[in-house]
Amino acid sequence: MHQVRYFLAVARLLNFTRAAEECNVAQPSLTRAIKQLEEELGDDLFRRERNLTHLTEFGRRMTPFLQQCYDSAAAAKSLASSLRKGAVAPLALAISHSVSLSLLVSHLTELSRAFEGLELRLLRGARDDIAGQLRKGEADIAVAGPLLESWDRLESWPLFTERVHVAVSTTHRFAGRNAIDPRDFAGERLIVRTYCEATEEFGDFLKSRHVCPKVSHEIASEHDYLLLLEAGLGAGLMPESAVRSNGLACMPVRGLDLSRRISVYAVAGRQRSAAASTFMKLLRAADWPTQIRKAPLSRVDAA
Repeated sequence: MHQVRYFLAVARLLNFTRAAEECNVAQPSLTRAIKQLEEELGDDLFRRERNLTHLTEFGRRMTPFLQQCYDSAAAAKSLASSLRKGAVAPLALAISHSVSLSLLVSHLTELSRAFEGLELRLLRGARDDIAGQLRKGEADIAVAGPLLESWDRLESWPLFTERVHVAVSTTHRFAGRNAIDPRDFAGERLIVRTYCEATEEFGDFLKSRHVCPKVSHEIASEHDYLLLLEAGLGAGLMPESAVRSNGLACMPVRGLDLSRRISVYAVAGRQRSAAASTFMKLLRAADWPTQIRKAPLSRVDAA
């Protein structure tokens, strides 16, 4: 990088003596460094004609790339210094599609107060994606339901367990009931979130009762899922902590106790940043039952 810095100074000043003075180096050292750079690149960068120094065509073509190289190195050095001093606090957080970000906003707000330089990178994925994001180092920590992948380095700390009910539009024939009889799902349209942890258990329950729904709509977006439910296009599963609106009603299914456990995950033995460690402590210390009960309703059509 010293060679590049010396080259850029000469390219700007077109004078080896003045460039050496600016770089605070002896001129022979500067000349030698540029010669080494020319040998590495394979051609002359300057034409030296006594007091008239100018860039060769090769030198002109190399200048923007060497400038970019130097700028990138300077930016990396500045960032490294900021990270060492704690001025920048990166956090790569993976959240499964089935977990509402609204559950974490208050904790992220508190984290940002503790770390003014917080730089959040939010990743989303199905539960079979979350473990991979942790394994590859793409995420520092993750918040999700039970993961499919079993890995001996995967650590988890339970945050809360919540019930999963059936949700329908307030105009649906199920609305207003205290509970739904399994037989009522015969011929009913189901809206299935492809990333929902309870889908398989719910399907097995209906099969054990010899109940066959009319059709299943597969949805990969939480927002689309809520819109279809509100429109009365079917029934679907809804955890207690999920974002819902006044246009939806939730009730249990007789004979079925559906629930899911939400945990925070990390990789054992891998060094975590101060922001990641602090966020984990905030999540584990939270009063989740109270937070879930007080979760506000949201308008689906405003998303």
